[in-house]
Amino acid sequence: MEDRALVIVATWDPEARVYVATSEDVPGLVAEAETVEALIEALRTIVPELLRENAALVKRPPTAPVIEVRLENIRLAS
Repeated sequence: MEDRALVIVATWDPEARVYVATSEDVPGLVAEAETVEALIEALRTIVPELLRENAALVKRPPTAPVIEVRLENIRLAS
């Protein structure tokens, strides 16, 4: 069976001035950070912990996750 990526959606909250990450694949995930880089670094720790803690709710085994972060409603400076 081929592992599929866990999809994590990150959006920019202009009022709080942070990126917010949520996921239907990772029960309980809500993370925020001031930069995309900091958010991804936080996800590297948070996602495996949540997968272990919520193993019964996860649709796939909590092995080493492949994470795909989708940025939505974010305008990156050019």
